Amino acid sequence: MKLLTKTTLYFLLIMLPVFTAGAFYLYAKFNTEIKYETDEELVNDKLQWMRYLDTASVNNPVFSIKTPEFNLHPTTNPVQSKHNLKGVNIYQEPENTYAPFRQLTQVIRVNNKNYELVLRKSLIEKDDLVNNIIHVMLVAFGGLLLFVLLSNWLISKSVWKPFYRSLDKIQQLQLNKLENILFEHTATLEFNRLNTALSAMTTRIHRDYTSMKELTEDAAHEMQTPLAIAQSKLELLLQDDTLSETQQNSILAGYDELQRLSRLNHNLLLLAKIENQQYPVTEQPDLCAVVEKYLLLFEELIKEKELHIHKEMTTTAPWPLHPALTDILVSNLLGNAIKYNYPQGNISIRLTPDTFTISNTSHLPEIPANVLFQRFKKHNNGYTNSNGLGLAIVKKMADSYHFHLTYYYTNGQHTFKITL
Repeated sequence: MKLLTKTTLYFLLIMLPVFTAGAFYLYAKFNTEIKYETDEELVNDKLQWMRYLDTASVNNPVFSIKTPEFNLHPTTNPVQSKHNLKGVNIYQEPENTYAPFRQLTQVIRVNNKNYELVLRKSLIEKDDLVNNIIHVMLVAFGGLLLFVLLSNWLISKSVWKPFYRSLDKIQQLQLNKLENILFEHTATLEFNRLNTALSAMTTRIHRDYTSMKELTEDAAHEMQTPLAIAQSKLELLLQDDTLSETQQNSILAGYDELQRLSRLNHNLLLLAKIENQQYPVTEQPDLCAVVEKYLLLFEELIKEKELHIHKEMTTTAPWPLHPALTDILVSNLLGNAIKYNYPQGNISIRLTPDTFTISNTSHLPEIPANVLFQRFKKHNNGYTNSNGLGLAIVKKMADSYHFHLTYYYTNGQHTFKITL
């Protein structure tokens, strides 16, 4: 969830209960005030009627008046010094409904006789007035809430623009282009502090990246020279006829180890370059042509093991990968499929514009997931010339160029699948 959406949602969750409580409070307040005003009217009417009854001339010693809003009838109850107010519902015959009234009752004395005085005031019009006021208030509150939310969203969006611009720059960063990044100066102190910290961080990262890149390149270059010299010297020694067979075998073992060290140095340098994104995608090589090329290069090994190759490939498959890495990808996977296969085994190659799958038979069991792409992890110790970096290089390549690499084992076949 975006920060702007999250703050707006929190603001809405806070404001809705506040506005709801305010609406209920105002409704209760209006209702109480209207009842209070109605009670005052009833008390005033009572006083007027009592003055009238005290001065009126009544021939009949006992009289009674009864209307929906005024009721006066004889009673045996004692005279009350204080009136009683309450709300009642009275049946309305024309509408066949009960209507709310506010009622005042009090026992008074008229011409030496006790009468119960009942006065009523209809609340229908006042209830309609309250409902109309509530509707107006709800519309006003709703409009105010929408206005506040919209204003908050627009203001927050404007305020957070520098942050999102800096975030976009960070997301588009490339290690080899860190020196070119500039974070703008804003009118917000916190964003300026953030941009300053980001600028310092990217500067340190670029400096460390440059140092590491130079170190790995220099180290690889400096190591290759003595390795090549040592290998040439051992080759000369191997040509010496005066050496015994034991000495020759020792020299040959040392020569093999130097070759292995040279390959290890090359592969580690390759991993470092892939991690540092030193292989930009400048073109899209045809993966189909690369597969055919390596099938031809490995033809002698395939014939030696009498392997059966099953191909299902499109005529062309341009992949967004550096040409050198395309060769390494195919040679590593196809080389492993040949190396770890048994005589007269099968290799299946399936290639589409967006998937590359290689399956091979093998006597080796399934590779555990926790060591599948682990560096220097050999899955068959019988191959002494392997340094255990082939699958690690393929995995690093897939991660760096956003490919999806999967492995599964079914019916004695190891399958590696790469998906764009």
